[in-house]
Amino acid sequence: MSTTRIETDFLGQRELTDAMYYGVQTLRGIENFHITGIPISNEPYLIQAFGYVKKAAALANRDLGVLPAEITDAILQACDRLIAGQYLDQFPTDMIQGGAGTSTNMNANEVLANVALEILGHPKGSYTIISPNDHVNCSQSTNDAYPTAFRVALINRMRSYRTTMLKLVESFSNKGTEFAQVLKMGRTHLQDAVPMSMGDEFHGFATNLQEEIDRIDASVRLLTEVNMGATAIGTSVNAPAGYPELVVKYLSELTDIELRLAPDLVEATSDTGAYVQLSGTIKRTAVKLSKICNDLRLLASGPRCGFNEINLPQLQPGSSIMPGKVNPVIPEVVNQAAFFVIGNDVTITLAASAGQLQLNVMEPVLGFALFSSIKSMENAMIALREKCVIGITANAERTRENVLASLGIVTLLNPVLGYKKCAEVAREGFELNKSIHQIVVLEKQLITQEKWDELFNFENLIHPHFIQ
Repeated sequence: MSTTRIETDFLGQRELTDAMYYGVQTLRGIENFHITGIPISNEPYLIQAFGYVKKAAALANRDLGVLPAEITDAILQACDRLIAGQYLDQFPTDMIQGGAGTSTNMNANEVLANVALEILGHPKGSYTIISPNDHVNCSQSTNDAYPTAFRVALINRMRSYRTTMLKLVESFSNKGTEFAQVLKMGRTHLQDAVPMSMGDEFHGFATNLQEEIDRIDASVRLLTEVNMGATAIGTSVNAPAGYPELVVKYLSELTDIELRLAPDLVEATSDTGAYVQLSGTIKRTAVKLSKICNDLRLLASGPRCGFNEINLPQLQPGSSIMPGKVNPVIPEVVNQAAFFVIGNDVTITLAASAGQLQLNVMEPVLGFALFSSIKSMENAMIALREKCVIGITANAERTRENVLASLGIVTLLNPVLGYKKCAEVAREGFELNKSIHQIVVLEKQLITQEKWDELFNFENLIHPHFIQ
């Protein structure tokens, strides 16, 4: 049978069941913030990061003589359990909350204090022995612990995101190789332009996304500057001398991330520019992916009355009323994920601009928006790769026939006949529904068949040389 305990803060007493590792301050956060319905446990990287931050703080405090060895050892063991993924269910506070993340920081402090108390054989809530504030939060404030944990979590989250993007790049590149010999018509303004290889088109998609890797790496580097040791506003109040440098050193070793102590802790405590940069990078990728998905949907349109140049994998019936209809559902859902990310970027921009004076109190919504964007975009890229790109096939015969029937190929005759004559040929072809070959070779004999073959062979169509 579950027992209860009474915990007290300066606002009064509250009763908690003994199954709860969190305490009274977390409970108040749960009661106050019913915003998204999504608890912080939904982002395990963040909980793990708090384990690293609290462990680094305990080690630095031990070395500097402000935490007793027995208490330190118990906190370290509790942190190791948190880092390993235990107690996720003990982090129920909402992702969006007032207080600049204080409820989240105290959630971590209370869970770790009560786990450490159990390790030493004491009942939960025995805070005179191990205190969430005096011991687990020693030499810290929410204002340095929360953003530092946030940054560590983002860096680890972006590792997976980066790997996912590279796999998507590879899948487009592979299709580029597969479609290297597929002749098709390039288009500008949705009108026929000049011929190209479908392989070049898909290699273009790959290159377009490959460029994002450098942008990701640059944005992540900005996150490695942390304000741990700044405590409340950047003056390091209540932290012993040498603590900021030592805690960042330990945190770097624990996380295997080359973290750097910010040179100006007052500035760093209120600055959220790195989040704006990261969001902009993710948005840039979202915009590019959305454009690529628009292209895929257009190229696959039809099948009888559209472009019908490629076939997307058929995943589900596309209509409740039109039998046999199949929709491009994966590119569509990636479009929607991209729109979501673009909207989140607006949220992040506004939140970053809203913090006043020595602290930006809007970091919880920054975290919610960034983690949501990263997850959504990563999942979208996985779906696009696994359920769409890998299975795309080309309608090579149709695309070749479209090229030969197109008026756009007259462009290759410019160096031979001149722009004005080519325009006349194109107009005649359009008005009388004739092919370019019919007009310039068979009827008007403006060039010979041999010259035609030199200009319009496959290799010259996709990699044109200047021929007069």
